[in-house]
Amino acid sequence: RLNAAKQTPHGGKLVDLILKTDEEKAAAIAKCTKALQLSPRQLCDVELIMNGGFSPLTGFMDEVTYRRVVDDVSLPDGLIFGLPVVFDTNDDDLQPGDVVLLRDGDRDIATVEFTDKYLPNKAYECRMCYGTSEIEHPGALMVATERGKYYMGGKITGLNLPIRDFPCRTPSEVRDSLPDDVDVVAFQCRNPVHRAHYELFTRALDDPLVGPGGVVLVHPTCGPTQADDIPGDVRYKTYEVLKEETKNDRTRWEYLPYSMHMAGPREAIQHMMIRKNFGCTHFIIGRDMAGSKSSITGEDYYGAYDAQDYAIEKGPELGVTPVPSLNLVYTEEEGYVTADEAKERGLQEKKLSGTKFRQMLRGGDDIPEWFAFKSVVEVLRENV
Repeated sequence: RLNAAKQTPHGGKLVDLILKTDEEKAAAIAKCTKALQLSPRQLCDVELIMNGGFSPLTGFMDEVTYRRVVDDVSLPDGLIFGLPVVFDTNDDDLQPGDVVLLRDGDRDIATVEFTDKYLPNKAYECRMCYGTSEIEHPGALMVATERGKYYMGGKITGLNLPIRDFPCRTPSEVRDSLPDDVDVVAFQCRNPVHRAHYELFTRALDDPLVGPGGVVLVHPTCGPTQADDIPGDVRYKTYEVLKEETKNDRTRWEYLPYSMHMAGPREAIQHMMIRKNFGCTHFIIGRDMAGSKSSITGEDYYGAYDAQDYAIEKGPELGVTPVPSLNLVYTEEEGYVTADEAKERGLQEKKLSGTKFRQMLRGGDDIPEWFAFKSVVEVLRENV
């Protein structure tokens, strides 16, 4: 069952850069002349390069590759790729040719042999990738204030996967657990799963775009995200209790060490590409997928269906079928139905805003079960 699952990896072959023996690892480390600590975002990128999540990448992007992805949403050979994956640094002494040991605390993660060093045009990168260079956008803010002055390309040799609060199985491991004869529908999220989300991804299996017997892979990102999001370790706890509560054969749960960019349409492509490498044939695209608001005005940077439209346009080229998510609302009479059905039938909608939910959570008020699972609420109250 090598590279099992119905879906072909992006670029045709699943990358695996992790050395298998202690002798190989020791030899790779012996070539290093320097050691660097990885930031949380860099750690996610290194993990997805070396385990094949970013296939066909085998390292951080050099300047030619970086510019092509920024300009054309593709690698130099024309293969579609959503966002640049770069090693950033402020170190003037790091140079092409250096072989560096990358560490997470005292754990050896990988080595990188740097191939080039360049000064990116960050404002241009942000305009192309995020649609804006305003630092009120969380992705642009990250590029401007978190990333170093220089970017460097470099070939990765994997040593050890990071030890995380949440288990992140490799694409190969996930593929081996998936059926190889039915569609696999990926659901991406970066927040706790509430009732509407659950209804959304379970009903997606009934979409005419999905073949009979399909399964859904709930695949939350547990790496760095927006500053005001719930921490990854807490999100993981909510997913674990919900996984037990709603256990069924057509729903699988895995966790992705990916740092969010909030890049809207571009990030939708990146998410679809990654899930393709994990064996998914379909991907649920929600309203305002990976969207973000201005931290000053509160205005949305993307239209509600921009990511959906872009994913539908690029889906055939990428080899992943977007499944537009249902716009579900809760009604007193029928439970969850589509907004159109509620309007047509004159059903009474019930609403609870995220702000009001957080206020009720902090205040110890009862959270209606139509909005959130009790098990999830209990975890949030204990940890947030």
